[in-house]
Amino acid sequence: MTPEPPSPTGATPTGTDGSRPEPPPGCPAHGLGPGGLARLHESEDLRKLYEDLRAEHGAVAPVLVHDDVPMWVVLGHAESQQLVRTPAQFCKDSRIWSALEEGLVKPDHPLMPHIAWQPMCAHAEGDEHKRLRGAIDAAVASTDFRGLRRHVNRSVQRVVNRFCEAGEADLVGQYAEHLPMAVMCHVLGMPDEYNDRIVEAARDMLRGTETAIASNAYIMGALERLTVRRRAEPLGDFTGRLIAHPAGLTDEEVSQHLRVVLIAAYEATANLLANVLRQVLIDPRFRSQLNGGQMTVPQAVEQLLWDEPPFSTIFAYYAKQETELGGRRIRRGDALLFAPAPANVDPRVRPDPTADMQGNRSHLAFGGGPHECPGQDIGRTIAEVGVDALLMRLPDVELSVGEEELSFTESIASRHLVSLPVHFTPRPQQDVTQRPSHENDAPPRQDWHIDGGRPGTATVAGPQPAATRVEPPVPVPPPPPVSGPAPPRNAWQRFLRWWRGY
Repeated sequence: MTPEPPSPTGATPTGTDGSRPEPPPGCPAHGLGPGGLARLHESEDLRKLYEDLRAEHGAVAPVLVHDDVPMWVVLGHAESQQLVRTPAQFCKDSRIWSALEEGLVKPDHPLMPHIAWQPMCAHAEGDEHKRLRGAIDAAVASTDFRGLRRHVNRSVQRVVNRFCEAGEADLVGQYAEHLPMAVMCHVLGMPDEYNDRIVEAARDMLRGTETAIASNAYIMGALERLTVRRRAEPLGDFTGRLIAHPAGLTDEEVSQHLRVVLIAAYEATANLLANVLRQVLIDPRFRSQLNGGQMTVPQAVEQLLWDEPPFSTIFAYYAKQETELGGRRIRRGDALLFAPAPANVDPRVRPDPTADMQGNRSHLAFGGGPHECPGQDIGRTIAEVGVDALLMRLPDVELSVGEEELSFTESIASRHLVSLPVHFTPRPQQDVTQRPSHENDAPPRQDWHIDGGRPGTATVAGPQPAATRVEPPVPVPPPPPVSGPAPPRNAWQRFLRWWRGY
């Protein structure tokens, strides 16, 4: 029989009543919580801690979070899939959490914004979950992805135009944190709300600063105004489709779900975009594979979803009954952290963590089961086009500091790149309706006419006013000799232009 580890519910005693004593000062274990359990929120290197926990406990490990509240963290890939795909055993309704019922979790607990139950599809079950999630899924399914790609390209132009002439930028603060918000404001139906203020509010709220509540109120104000406006003036954007769904969501339900969609998509995509760009800049082989065609941008994005998932841990699932997971006895009401980051490097499914995972989408970056991220394809589109268009616009972009100088801010939930300073050849701004390209730097030639000949011929589109005639004509160098007419764009090139939204 497998020995049962100390229960994360706190049932195992500590101290002088028969349990193992606290480690003495100076011991390597000093600073651990009751029962010698690791405090996740105090770790300076969660990756190493997860691997240490895997070596000591296996696929499911007992841990502590703020105020020494006990939880399980699920480290195994198969166990994580079981957690998210068996709603008969595990749910996201924190009202059954035993630590909450026992008063161990105070109203001001730092994790309450993540785990407090709300009447939303992320926490609902059964018919209520089907009603709310059905409306979200229908709104996402109606997305015009070709039009979305076109808008991402135009948003790239707008964002890059803000720094392209400087020859240097921070691709986190000036690009990765702005592009997803610009696109998501358009998707939801409030493009005029996109500005530096809403980006700052989102970052402030996600960091949990002293002004996070005010920042949340600012974002909710924008979403509530949008809900009222769209209720009165129906349109076919995401918000309009959500309101029009037969599920009959109330204004509060609409605005709260818009908040979840906006913030989750923003944070996940900003992290993903920054991580892919960082990998391109620090790994010459990775970049050469992209430039040489051995790897597509979508494959690069999937690789980073394995290596650096946007959310390293997702709060939280709760046991609806006494059960077993990963050889551990899980009691009813126990809380379990779903952790994509360690699950994606589970040695049982990925013996070599450095191996290419191209074409493999079995990572857990977007969760799974009934609560799988509904907007993952929107996030993928923003990241894929955002990387592709930036590299087309700034093909010589290079990192301005050594790789070792890059730093991350880390929490239980995510690992966020602080900055990504780069330099490149300064380039002029471009029309946002143009395809992003460094070849658009030069002014367009004016000697080409839609119904005339090639540049340099005498044919013109029609009679010109006398004031515009130049006598004699300015000679134009003839085009280089060719063996025959230029071949038409092939079907694959036409498809790529269509797919990228041009």
